[in-house]
Formats: sequence, C-alpha cells, structure tokens
Amino acid sequence: MPSADTHKPLLLVDIDGVISLFGGELGSREGSFHAIEGIPHFLSSTAAAHLLALSSLFDLVWASGWEEKADEHLPRLLGLPSALPFVSFSVGPAATGTTPAHWKLEAIDRYAGELPLAWVDDTFNAACHDWARARLAPTLLVGTAPEDGLTAREAQLLAGWAREQSRAGRRQS
Repeated sequence: MPSADTHKPLLLVDIDGVISLFGGELGSREGSFHAIEGIPHFLSSTAAAHLLALSSLFDLVWASGWEEKADEHLPRLLGLPSALPFVSFSVGPAATGTTPAHWKLEAIDRYAGELPLAWVDDTFNAACHDWARARLAPTLLVGTAPEDGLTAREAQLLAGWAREQSRAGRRQS
C-alpha cells in the first residue's frame, strides 16, 4: 500500500481498453500486435507515451486483472517503467464475490485508502461513480473508449487534475 505522505496522487491504470485496444479500426492506431501468454493484444504506443508523461505527476499503479503480469510484459514491450505496484484483486473480501458493485472497487478502496486518486478504465458503471463521489479523498474517474484507449484528451484531463491537486496540497501545507 502506498504511503500517506506521498506528494503525488495515485493513477490507477486498467490495461484492456486503455493500453490494449480492441474493436474499431486498430490499423489506424499507433501501436503493435503482441501475443501475451497466447492472447493477441494490440498495444497502444500512444497510451504508453501518455502514461510516461503522466508519471511525473502521478504514482502509477496497475489496476487490472493482469495484476503482476503487467510488469512482466508492458515495460519491455512499451518502454513503460518497471516494478510498478499493482492492485491485487484476488485477496480479501473482493475474492468472495459478495460485492454487487463493480468487481474492482473493494480492492481499489483497500489499496488506496484515503489517498487522492485518478482511475482510468473503460468499464465504469454507476457503482464506480457513486463510490468516487462518496470518497473523502479527491477522486477522478476517466473513461476511455476501448478502441482508442488513453488519448491526448484523457491525458490532458488527468494532467490538469493532478496539477490542481498539487496546488491544493501546497495551499494546505
């Protein structure tokens, strides 16, 4: 779990539909196809470049069913930082299947605690938005289209929000 004294907000990053694109005309996107554990993925080099730029404003965290597998594949294929932390979805209450809401919420809530966070994903539902509004810490949900992934539009929104959090943190100090 991250430290509460960190100066940067968390950026929770899903992979499928954010970095690994599907649907639409993938041939018109910048990236490349890779077989990862026998499954074909179109990995967006555009999304990777945006994540690299955002890493100066956020502490990046994988928030994907890929869990530790993200670090095994994405750094070498996309030039992303290695040894990024990840949210574990296979331990604790979320593994019981008792949560009627989005399957990631309990684990993300447990991981982030009261830290400010932005979460980029392609599958938000009403439960995610309710959860974000109810959090005491600043929270931003940024949705992506699975055929486009993380684009300049979402990256600019994230960067602006992180800068706003940084200014707010300096005012409180």
